[in-house]
Amino acid sequence: MKMFVNLFISIVIAGWVLAIALISVQNATPVSLRFLVFQSIQVPFGLMLAFWVAVGLVGGVVLQSLWGLGESKSRVDEEAEFFIDDEDF
Repeated sequence: MKMFVNLFISIVIAGWVLAIALISVQNATPVSLRFLVFQSIQVPFGLMLAFWVAVGLVGGVVLQSLWGLGESKSRVDEEAEFFIDDEDF
């Protein structure tokens, strides 16, 4: 099962890389981001897209690891204490 999950994740990532490559080749015009009065330098759209996808992937990994910090690792063992087999008595 773990091999299937790794294969699926690899296929999804390959699809994203392919989509970014196609979009960046078709849209080579320089763009710049504007926020209030700030403006970035002009870079190709594909480079900007690849950068923000990478930031999103890294941010997702960081948030997922931070989200899991509060969770107990031995939750199954804690829940098993409440179940008692009647056959043992």
